[in-house]
Amino acid sequence: MARSRETAVELAASVYGSNIQLVKEFPDELARCVGFEWDTGNADKNWDLHKVTRAEAEGVFFNRPFIVAPDSGHSQREPRYAALGRTDQRRLLTVIFTVRGALLRVISARDMSRRERRIYEQASSKA
Repeated sequence: MARSRETAVELAASVYGSNIQLVKEFPDELARCVGFEWDTGNADKNWDLHKVTRAEAEGVFFNRPFIVAPDSGHSQREPRYAALGRTDQRRLLTVIFTVRGALLRVISARDMSRRERRIYEQASSKA
């Protein structure tokens, strides 16, 4: 299993940059979250650009497999994460988010890229 995780980390690094590592366990910070916070502009943008609803983006956090990786290369102000997961309708999404207090704040949600699907499928087959 260690070898498959290394391969997934290498693939993730090629997508998000060399400073990324897959989170091995569900992050405590996420486990303490009790809901979602949405910026209206981001919610509208996700729909306009990617046809992803709030419900779809939120659903990713409740379905397994669920892969989370820090996305530190894109924000200096607060920790960001990239989540790879699926909706209830099995749509594969990438959700970029941050944690504010006890709420998940979704920044962006879109269909997974080919590379992200490869990471997700590889990690899922080893789970």
